[in-house]
Amino acid sequence: MRVKVLGAGIIGLSVADELLRRGHRVTVVDPAPGAGASYAAAGMLSPSAELWHHEEALLGLGRRSLALWGSYADRLGVPVRTDGTLLVGYDAGDRQQVARQVALVEKHGGRVERCADGSAVLPDEASTDPRAVVTALLGRVPVVPVDSAGDHDATVLATGATLPSPYASLVRGVRGEILRLRSDDPPARTLRGWVHGDAVYVVPRHRGEVVVGATSEEHDAPPVVTAGGVRRLLTAARALWPALDRAELVEATARDRPCTPDNLPLVGPAVEAADGVVLAAGHYRHGVLLAPLTAYLVADHLETGVVDPVLDPRRFTGGDR
Repeated sequence: MRVKVLGAGIIGLSVADELLRRGHRVTVVDPAPGAGASYAAAGMLSPSAELWHHEEALLGLGRRSLALWGSYADRLGVPVRTDGTLLVGYDAGDRQQVARQVALVEKHGGRVERCADGSAVLPDEASTDPRAVVTALLGRVPVVPVDSAGDHDATVLATGATLPSPYASLVRGVRGEILRLRSDDPPARTLRGWVHGDAVYVVPRHRGEVVVGATSEEHDAPPVVTAGGVRRLLTAARALWPALDRAELVEATARDRPCTPDNLPLVGPAVEAADGVVLAAGHYRHGVLLAPLTAYLVADHLETGVVDPVLDPRRFTGGDR
């Protein structure tokens, strides 16, 4: 098939790479590859830590995709940290939040190692560097800056928080701010916790890099780093890992996460399969985690017509299903 992919973030590039692996001809269009949400993402592969009530479908998708990440990373030649995630609360109320999260994870069959101080380890979770993943994909997938005329059998829309008309209303941007620091005493594994009710994560990377995030704010303006967001993140992160007080602040970034009305991605035909437009969008906080699964689902749909009913965009568009 001849497939055009609009968007060269981690989702669009993963889809293109899978289609190329299957022998299809692919054109990827993006004037700024990898500069969107993928550039800011922390790279947590954390289906259980992200679990919340009434989001069991998302947990199942995350677990399916996490199982693909080992071979996916090996193929790309990028490292994946498999240290697990430590859930931790700063005060008594925060530790109650940890207990609620642990109970929810255990209810849905996740492995949890409880600690005497009220914290808990999720040993099956992992993390990676999304910028390294995007760089590796760009080495495998050619990208052009401008959409030129040409015949295609299908077009995949993977443009993050900004979908073109008539699909723009299916996804909205939710601003997230994220910090990068360099520390000589980083944590040994990802920390996800609560400090006086504020959620924060601290993700260690190679060579002492530590990623701290993330705020979440509904807004209508372009995403910008705010003084209040930086203050909240640093205050919470330093409370959980005091060694960060000596860390160098390297970067502060804001991007829009692409969110849908039900927090589930849009993967499949936009209206009718016959129109040739396929969505791969709306991954919200889970784009890195769900990238390999999304690539398989889009490629399978284009080859066979199969659509995962949980992710079918026609649940919002009202198209034929």
